[in-house]
Amino acid sequence: MRRLSALGTAAVAAGLAMAMSAPAAGATPRTTSAPPSPVPSPQAAAAAADKLVASGSERIHRSPKDVIVRRGVTQGAGGLQYVSYERTYDGLPVHGGDFVVATDASGRVLSTSIAQIRPLSVSTTPKLSAARAAEISRGRLGAAARVSQPRLTVLAEGSGRLVYETVVDGSRDGRPARLHVLVDAATGAVVEQWDEVRDADDDLSYYHGGSQNPTHIDTTASGGSFTMRDAKRPGISCANTSGTVYSGSDDAWGDASGTSLETACVDAMRAAAAEFDMVRSWLERNGLNGSGRGWPMRVGLSQANAFWNGSYASFGRNSARTRQATSTDVVAHELGHGIFQNTPGGSGGGNEKGGLNESTGDIFGALTEWYLNEPRVGEQFSGTTALTNYDPPDYLVGEEVDLVGDGPIRNMADPSAVGHPNCYSSSVPRMEVHAAAGVQNHWFYLLAEGSSPGDPNNGRPNSPTCNGATVTGVGIQKAGRIFMETLNLKTSTWTHSLARRASLQAVLNLVAVGKATCTDFTRTRDAWNAVNVPAASGEPATCTN
Repeated sequence: MRRLSALGTAAVAAGLAMAMSAPAAGATPRTTSAPPSPVPSPQAAAAAADKLVASGSERIHRSPKDVIVRRGVTQGAGGLQYVSYERTYDGLPVHGGDFVVATDASGRVLSTSIAQIRPLSVSTTPKLSAARAAEISRGRLGAAARVSQPRLTVLAEGSGRLVYETVVDGSRDGRPARLHVLVDAATGAVVEQWDEVRDADDDLSYYHGGSQNPTHIDTTASGGSFTMRDAKRPGISCANTSGTVYSGSDDAWGDASGTSLETACVDAMRAAAAEFDMVRSWLERNGLNGSGRGWPMRVGLSQANAFWNGSYASFGRNSARTRQATSTDVVAHELGHGIFQNTPGGSGGGNEKGGLNESTGDIFGALTEWYLNEPRVGEQFSGTTALTNYDPPDYLVGEEVDLVGDGPIRNMADPSAVGHPNCYSSSVPRMEVHAAAGVQNHWFYLLAEGSSPGDPNNGRPNSPTCNGATVTGVGIQKAGRIFMETLNLKTSTWTHSLARRASLQAVLNLVAVGKATCTDFTRTRDAWNAVNVPAASGEPATCTN
C-alpha cells in the first residue's frame, strides 16, 4: 500500500483533485445496449462524500489519530459514483482502513462500504527490528529473493495491530512472484501475505474461427507497417515474452495453428477487445481499468499456465504443447485480475481475498464469452456454419485449452465436478485460492442462470444448491452489472461475507437509479444463501422499489 499524504479533515471537507476521463468507444454488442445513464458529476459526489467524512459520522470509525484522504471517484452503472478513501493512523498507512462512499449521479449519498469495525487505538512503537522483519519475509521465497525496506503499517484488525509490510521479489514454481508479507511488529509472526502475480485484415485465430473463418483484430498502422496495438482500445497490445510488440509489413496475422505465437496474439487481442467492449456496453465501465484503458499482453510463456503480474498478462500453452492458453475465458480471466486490482480496495489482502480475486477472473471470462456469443459446432454464425475452433459461451474455465489434459480447470455451475467446493465453510478462507474460487463462482452462476435452467447443450446446466432451495436467476448481463457494482464497493480486507453484504447494497444502489428491482435484491440474497455464505453484520435486510 502506498504511504498516504498527510491531508487533514479541512482538506477533505474542501475537496481534493480528481482524475477523470471520457467514456471509451467500443463496438456495438450483439445484444441490446442499456439506455443512456444520467451524466454523473464527480465533483458533486466528492463534495457530498467529503461532507459525510468531515461530519464525524460514526460509521467511518475515525480516531483522533486518523488522517483520511480521498483517492478518486469511479463511475458505475446508471450514473452511480464511488468515492474511495484511505487513512493513516499516527502517520502510518492503515491496511483495511479504506472505505467507499456511493452516490447517485447528482452526488446524493446512497451507501458506504467499510470493513473496519471500530476506531483504532494501538501503539506504533515496534518491539521487533525492521531487519528481523526483512529476514522473516525473505524466508517466504528463499535466500535469493530481493526484499524491500520493511515499512511499519497498522492493520485494521479489532482496535489495530502494528505490522511491518515488506515486498519480496523472487520466483516460485518457475514463474515470477512479488509477495507482500505482513509481519507482526511485536511477535514476528507472519500475519498475512499475498502475491501480486496472479496465475492462468484477414487474421487467422485458433479459438475464433480458425482457418475456415478468419476473424478481425484492430491494430495500428504507421509508416507502412502494422503493430499489434489496438488503435480503438488504448493500452491493449500483444508482444513476445520480452515485451516486444508484434509487427509486420501487412495487416494479416497468424496461421490458425495451436503452436503459432502470432496466432496466440490474434486470439488474445480478439478476447481483450471483446472484454473491453463488454464492460462498456453491459457494465457501463470506462475501459478495463475504469479510466478508458486496457493492458498489454505477452505470449510464449514456456509453461502450462497464464498469469497477471500487476501490469500485464502473460500466456503460456497447454501441457501437451498443442494449444496456446489464449482462449476467450483465459484471456478475460487474467485481465479480470486487472479489473479487480483497479477497483476500490485493490488486489492486496489475505488468502480469502485471493480466492475471491480468482473467482473474479472466472466471472469476467464467462461474461466475455457470453458477450461474444460465438457458435457451437453446426450453428450458423456470420453467414457460415461453425465446424470447429470457436469458444462458445458457457460457465467452464479453460475447457478449450485443455491445460493439463483433464478438460476444464473450473466449473462454475458445479465446482465439485473438478474437486472444488460448491458451498462456503470455515475451511474456504484458508483453501488454495483457485479451489476457493468455487464458492463465489457458484453464487454467480446461480445469480445469472438459477438452479434449474436445464439447457446443458447451450452452456446452462442445472446447478445444485447447498440448502436444497430452488433459485431463479436474473440473467447474465444483469448478474454482471450487480457484480461490477459490488466490486466498486470493495475494500482491502475482502471476505465472502463482505462481498455478500456489498452485493446486496449494490442492488439497492442500482434500484435507486432505476437499473434494478427488489426482485433482483431477493434473487441476489437467495443465491448467497444457496452457497451457504453467512450474512454479514449490518447487511441490508429489505428493499423498497
